Amino acid sequence: MARRGGVARTPASGRDGVTQPIAFYYGAGELDRLTRFDKVVLQADFYSRQELGLLRERGVQTLGYLSLTEDVGPRAPWQRAERNPDWGGAFVHVGDPRWVAHVVDQATRAMATGFRGLFLDTLNIEHNYPEDLPHLLILIAAIQEEARPAYLLANRGFGLLPEIAGLVDGILFESFSARWVDAGRYEPWPDDVLEAHAEVAERLLGLDVDLYALDYADSDELRDFAQRRAREFGMLCFVSDRVLSTI
Repeated sequence: MARRGGVARTPASGRDGVTQPIAFYYGAGELDRLTRFDKVVLQADFYSRQELGLLRERGVQTLGYLSLTEDVGPRAPWQRAERNPDWGGAFVHVGDPRWVAHVVDQATRAMATGFRGLFLDTLNIEHNYPEDLPHLLILIAAIQEEARPAYLLANRGFGLLPEIAGLVDGILFESFSARWVDAGRYEPWPDDVLEAHAEVAERLLGLDVDLYALDYADSDELRDFAQRRAREFGMLCFVSDRVLSTI
């Protein structure tokens, strides 16, 4: 797989010899299907130690989901009044020591359960809460130091570039080529957004991290478009539905 303007990356191989480097699955079970992938991102509370051990024995690196700037739990002192309009979680004061301790505890417990790494989500706060970006870098460093994951994958986090590249092993570009629209269907981004995303992707190619894309599609045509475009920018791509219920 050629990196645009860079050195070729060699994708990993799945258990059956087919290149299936990563999956994102927010359901439960499906262990046999998950063994087709080298890395799988899972909800940390949905899998037991025994299930994670089985996946590890089959050569699968499991990454537990972790939200760093939104809290879906009960009302807590670190929460802001504003909520994510799409998913309902409360935005937080990232630098609040109680939130830091809460997230680090979640990360540590996920690793103790048997996850091999962590998937860091909700990092794109540069437009709403730019004052929290330095706190977010400190939080990621605390997770790395305290939980000691074998692999850290960051979702976007472009407002943290280039510093975040020194703290994580991989960066995911979610919704790189396609999007879910209100009518309940999926479609490519408009040309101007695709170009803006391409500019960010070019910047990512200069970093010493693994690159992945996560896209959404409900047709073979859109799926092929997303996968083809990800390859152009050296990204290993996974395509699913909006709630990541298919693998």
